[in-house]
This record gives sequence, structure tokens and C-alpha cells, in this order.
Amino acid sequence: MTNVVRNLVTRKFLPTAWASSFFRSGTQSALPLICALFAALLASSPVLAQSTTQSSSPCATADHRAFNFWIGTWDVTPAGKESPTGINRISAQHNGCVIREEYSTRGGYTGMSMSFYDAARKIWHQTWMGLDGTALYIEGGLNERGEMVLSNANWPGYVAGSQINRVTWTPNKNGQNRGSVRQHWQASTDGGKSWKTVFDGLYIKRED
Repeated sequence: MTNVVRNLVTRKFLPTAWASSFFRSGTQSALPLICALFAALLASSPVLAQSTTQSSSPCATADHRAFNFWIGTWDVTPAGKESPTGINRISAQHNGCVIREEYSTRGGYTGMSMSFYDAARKIWHQTWMGLDGTALYIEGGLNERGEMVLSNANWPGYVAGSQINRVTWTPNKNGQNRGSVRQHWQASTDGGKSWKTVFDGLYIKRED
């Protein structure tokens, strides 16, 4: 820091006469105060602040933000229903490294999930748990259509021959429900040869 201050002083940041006398013998006691002043100025610099924020955001990549289209507060209408039966609050947590889901229905059912991009394995993971005690571990990523597709068949703990669960989130960008998201949960008991729908819901984002 001493050399930094000396360079700033001698490069005409301070008047020449003052700079020439600043480092004379007997005036060195003021150096700690000047160092602290320059450190404070550097710390408050917008450029430095932006650089620090960027360097401390490991989850700011496109892969980490691939599921951001799901963030928001949504009214959820199951297929075949005319009005919403539930609400889902999806938020980015921990500097954008985690997507948290809080789901509740008018009938009293609640559940939550935590989703994140596992950079080491280059795969998206979601852990879901509802009040019925049933856990769901699914993994995957975006397909060529921009849909997020997660399945427990991709999870390392999947037991061969057990039911396969596949959940697809489709962002709807056109049509009557512009900006909405469809969540389609399917299950297969024959290794993926046939599928049945477990849940099919349309998410409409709340204005607030």
C-alpha cells in the first residue's frame, strides 16, 4: 500500500510542492492515515464493487441460470380445471445458486423443492418433498426446445426396474398464455415404453 500511495502522490494526484515534501523525514507518521484514506476510496469504487460482485458469483453462468424462467409467483391450474387450485412461489436463493419452490393448494397440500445446477457433473438436480413424506430426486437439463426435463432415471440412486418419473417444464412464449409455464409430470412402470400423467399444470404468473 505504501508504494501505491507513493506512486499516486508522485503522479500529480497531489500538488507538486506538497508531494515533494510528503515523504521527507519526520512526515512518515501521516502515511498510515493516507493509506487508510486511499483504501476507503478504492473500496467504494463502483468499478471495484462490480468486479468483487462478479468474482463472488460462481452461479452467474448461463448453465446456472437455465431454470430462471420458472422464477416467480404463480397461480397453478391443473389440466381439466377452470380455475387455479394452488399457488407456487419460486425464488432464487443464495446468490442465484439455488432455486427454491414453495407449493400449496386450497385443499391443504404443501410441498417444497430445491433445484440447482451441479457444475461438477454438468447436470441439473431437484429434490422434492411434500407433506405426504414422499421424496423425489430428479436430474437432467434443457432439451433442444428449451424445456427443462428432469428424471429420477438420471439420478445415481435410481434402482433399475423401479418407476421412472419424468417432469418437464415448458416456457410458453406465444399464444394466449404468453409468459406462462406448463409443468408436466409423467410416470412409467415399464422402463419408459409407456407413460401416464401424474400432474399437468399451467402456471400463470401473478402481476404482483
